[in-house]
Amino acid sequence: MNKHNYVAIMAGGIGSRFWPMSRSSYPKQFLDILHTGRTLIQQTYDRYKKVVPPENIYIVTSVEYASIVKKQLPELSEENILSEPSRKNTAPCIAYVSFKLLQKDPEACMIVAPADHLILETDPFIKTASKALDFVSHLNALVTLGIKPTYPNTGYGYIQHDSLQAAEDVYKVKTFTEKPNRELAKTFIASGDFLWNAGIFFWKVKNIISAFEKHLPEMYEVFAAEKEKFNTKEEGRAIEQLYPHCTSISIDFGVLEKADNVYVIPASFGWSDLGTWNSAWENMDKDYLGNAVAGKKVMVVDATKCVVHVPDNKLVVVQGLDDFIVVDTKDVLLICKKEKEQEIKEYVAEVKRNMGESYL
Repeated sequence: MNKHNYVAIMAGGIGSRFWPMSRSSYPKQFLDILHTGRTLIQQTYDRYKKVVPPENIYIVTSVEYASIVKKQLPELSEENILSEPSRKNTAPCIAYVSFKLLQKDPEACMIVAPADHLILETDPFIKTASKALDFVSHLNALVTLGIKPTYPNTGYGYIQHDSLQAAEDVYKVKTFTEKPNRELAKTFIASGDFLWNAGIFFWKVKNIISAFEKHLPEMYEVFAAEKEKFNTKEEGRAIEQLYPHCTSISIDFGVLEKADNVYVIPASFGWSDLGTWNSAWENMDKDYLGNAVAGKKVMVVDATKCVVHVPDNKLVVVQGLDDFIVVDTKDVLLICKKEKEQEIKEYVAEVKRNMGESYL
């Protein structure tokens, strides 16, 4: 493996659409949502150990989750767990790890990936990742992976690309579109030159830092002023001081949609962003009526296409439901139509207003 290749796994989100299993104190990346025996962050770490040296994997997470990361990934060096003092979306997170790596290894190439995505086909993914790393190691290019869409999903971002290849299976990006409505998503798919944005990025570290300097100059200046403290005992204090000065913005909005050197590699490797209970249902084993059940004592009677996620020690009987989400925890029971899953965030906000934060 190339010693100059690194991975930054972003693990700071709260996964509110997977409520009530995902809580602010213990969000979905640390849960075994699909009932596989490994949590999502563990599966992600396992995957990237096959792409870069294990000692080159970094986890960027919120300070309150650092102890959970240590517990779930005991083989990871504590120095490779980067704690953010506050949530500021993906751009500051990526700036942090980028400046840190540049101080350590000026030739570093980096993969940036979410901790909570599902990839079913590891070998095709590794092949695609290797191609992307090779491409960015030779060019000033920012690369994202695009998934060939199978239906007009309105919860994903879409990438439009040129028809001509810049290299084998690599295309210049023309436009980004965030979460279109259903009719627009149908148009995108029919055109044949749109892909789902997988949110997995590749670049040479010095090139993404140059992109920050050009497109997010204020954020660049904040980190550049403290760069000498990275990889020293002063790093933690420096991050605490500079984060309040960072704008909360995604890397997509802040850099990629403005840059003219962004490329996409179309790929297919059983990807899902596992953003909702419906996406979990799609990727879980199902019975002959389409019910996906996680729980050892669940009885399903005259029910179809439901996802049922309950504790193993609890007897749960589900009767007569079609296309429902049923999730039971020690203090919350959610019963919701799958078609309303995008509204779970609103339900959580309502719970907060009426019941306080103890159920979040």
